[in-house]
Amino acid sequence: MFMKRYKEVHTDQYHYARLQMARQGKNESPQEFADRCRALARRITCQVDDPIAQIVHQENAERMLLATFIAGLGGIPGKEVCYASPVSVDELRFGCKKPRDREV
Repeated sequence: MFMKRYKEVHTDQYHYARLQMARQGKNESPQEFADRCRALARRITCQVDDPIAQIVHQENAERMLLATFIAGLGGIPGKEVCYASPVSVDELRFGCKKPRDREV
């Protein structure tokens, strides 16, 4: 119990802020950025005993993840993702390519 309680030293507000302010790094691929955003979204998903409430929390985290990913993705892939209006990050994760990997 003690270790579980003090496992994370940062507050929930800190993790919400980190997720909302996430931006793609200069040398970070869209796939790596999606994985980093997903890790941040896992930290804001609270664990409750009620299965229906847990589903609601997970859906909320997924919406925040998608919004952060679209807002933080830069360059041509960012514009393409924005225009595609995806429903989830899983829908587009494997479609994103680095600009140098694209076919001309």
